[in-house]
Amino acid sequence: MKSLIVLFMSLASLHVFALTTNEMAPVFKLQGVGTNNRDVSLSNLKGKIIVLEWLNHGCPFVKKHYESGNMQSLQKKYTKKNVVWLSIISSAEGKQGHVNTAGAIKNKNAHKSFATDILLDPKGRVGKLYMAKTTPHMFIIDKEGKLVYQGAIDDTADTNTESIKGSKNYVAQALDEMLAGKAVSTATTKSYGCSVKY
Repeated sequence: MKSLIVLFMSLASLHVFALTTNEMAPVFKLQGVGTNNRDVSLSNLKGKIIVLEWLNHGCPFVKKHYESGNMQSLQKKYTKKNVVWLSIISSAEGKQGHVNTAGAIKNKNAHKSFATDILLDPKGRVGKLYMAKTTPHMFIIDKEGKLVYQGAIDDTADTNTESIKGSKNYVAQALDEMLAGKAVSTATTKSYGCSVKY
């Protein structure tokens, strides 16, 4: 019995990745805050490169990348290259980061987001499907619908905007490689940030 408890504790301490890289990403449908609050379906986006970004504007790690303009710069650069960028809010009602449609639109405008759409996941269904652990937590899906990257936005797990300049941005690296027709060289990293407020 003691050995089983030790084994369980050892397994619990491991960082478990949400999904297997290079396998098909789970499909989902969520309400977007874009035109007419339309539903956004992942299955309808096949043929596009897709970035999923878990978002909570109350999180200092998210603030690092938005107050510096880093996240918006990435969004603008890659959506211009036909990449679909979906920011997903999985904060439950009453928890930090939770917003309704009007709140999400207000935040999108206030932060000058260039995301293709902001998706609302207040019950955490999609967050749990992807096992999104942090804000931000980044996932990239290729044109065939396969997950090709999951993890951190970069290699500097702090809240200091000054560190962005010297950081290795895993998301930018993966997207540049994909757009050049190359395989993603770093497919999994450990995400960092605030816990998703399910």
